[in-house]
Amino acid sequence: METKNIKAFGTEAAEAPLKTLDIQRRAVQAHDVEIEILYCGICHSDLHSARNEWHGTMYPIVPGHEIVGRVVKVGDHVKKFKVGQLAGVGCMVDSCRECDHCKNDLEQYCDEGSILTFNSPDKHLGGHTFGGYSQSIVVDENYVLHISDKLDLAGVAPLLCAGITTYSPLKHWKVGPGQKVGIVGIGGLGHMGIKLAKAMGAHVVVFTTSPSKFDAAKELGADEVVLSTDPEQMAKHAKSLNFILDCVSAEHSIDSYLNLLKVDGTLTLVGAPMDPLPVTSFSLILGRRSFAGSAIGGIAETQEMLDFCAEHNITADIEIIGVNDVNNAYERLLKGDIKYRFVIDMASLK
Repeated sequence: METKNIKAFGTEAAEAPLKTLDIQRRAVQAHDVEIEILYCGICHSDLHSARNEWHGTMYPIVPGHEIVGRVVKVGDHVKKFKVGQLAGVGCMVDSCRECDHCKNDLEQYCDEGSILTFNSPDKHLGGHTFGGYSQSIVVDENYVLHISDKLDLAGVAPLLCAGITTYSPLKHWKVGPGQKVGIVGIGGLGHMGIKLAKAMGAHVVVFTTSPSKFDAAKELGADEVVLSTDPEQMAKHAKSLNFILDCVSAEHSIDSYLNLLKVDGTLTLVGAPMDPLPVTSFSLILGRRSFAGSAIGGIAETQEMLDFCAEHNITADIEIIGVNDVNNAYERLLKGDIKYRFVIDMASLK
């Protein structure tokens, strides 16, 4: 298959810093869309993968799955996109398309495993996929998203992961007016959870371990903010919440939040702590409560989320950086020194 050499930013080893690399993209096929990448968000999973903290990283790796840009070429059979349109690519670029999940717009749960935007087997060129820290990307049109020109383009990029990761469970558990919804943690995921739950009409209660984040939570749309380390503040919300979206990736007490749920309430985990989280059986049994998890959404739901955000003027709160600042951004990410998402201006990749 014909290929094209492009510049990217990645690493060849877990211990090595990211640097400029040359990678190959396939030539545009009949159903493909080629996108010039304008902005790419930095997700914490980029860091985990680059440093092989989840194991299984294939090197060299080019991270990035919060991609927005402009269509520069389309295949002969492409119907959904035209040259010049804005377009986005999220966490996956393909799936089996045959299993029940794929046929029901749940490609993220593909039985064969969806093809991730980076560090997945590349069925076209062999080897593995490379992500959005690069000049361009070629993706089948069925896994490309339409991006509104009504919103700040850089602020849209994190919606392709942080946005859909929080939108999908809020939608699945039918969050809306008349509900009291808890958001645990104010970071890349949590700040999007607050904005989306509020736009859906819920009464939003934010839980944080940091008193310094109270004002920020209110600015994001929280109706109430609770210091989760204060037993008295927590007790005031016992058995009061319909749903809790847990966005924390560090070790924390699940029981303390389960006990805030009403009967039939659900706590859904979208953060990804490395170690198991213990749960006391009676925290579930006595309230017929549920402890659940959720991944990203499918392509159709991701488009729905993008349209919802365009309608409600929702973008991520970001800090734009150049590609040469990525290594420093990773170190700041580890310290929590970001409100709330880094986005790379890919014009800086020369």
